[in-house]
Amino acid sequence: MRKIVIVVIGLVLFGCKSSQPTYRLNQEMELNLILNDWHKAAAEANFEAYFGAMSEDAIYIGTDPTENWNKQEFIKFAKPYFDRGRAWNFTALERNIYFTSDLKMAWFDELLNTQMKICRGSGVLVADEKGNWKIKHYVLSMTIPNDNTDEVVKIKSLIEDKEIEKLKKGE
Repeated sequence: MRKIVIVVIGLVLFGCKSSQPTYRLNQEMELNLILNDWHKAAAEANFEAYFGAMSEDAIYIGTDPTENWNKQEFIKFAKPYFDRGRAWNFTALERNIYFTSDLKMAWFDELLNTQMKICRGSGVLVADEKGNWKIKHYVLSMTIPNDNTDEVVKIKSLIEDKEIEKLKKGE
């Protein structure tokens, strides 16, 4: 009898266990699909799918120091690439996704295989009141092997020293 009581209590406690870890895993899988599809939409020059995955107030920060765009500015920059039938082709090599405790916002980092070799992407996704996820903020950066930093800095200095002075002056 005692064994039966213990089994019943165990089953009740197991049945009351929170479903949040399962929900979180499903959300993580969904966000991986969204991000993979977003990158695929660029590779296929699918303008509607690519920009439809972004919130209306999205920010995109590219690899160049001047590339800090709201969605409309990014569309203006990117549309010619989409119009010619190919934009860019990024595929995730690895990705980490993190959530707020209420599972309504997520942030991620990813290593990407690109025409620029390995790049790092990071961003924020937000769920709307219907649970639809949109990319709200994305940052793309090129990676530099530590052993090559000095060489890259020499190359960048000619251009970026001028940009630094402009930024210091508030231009």
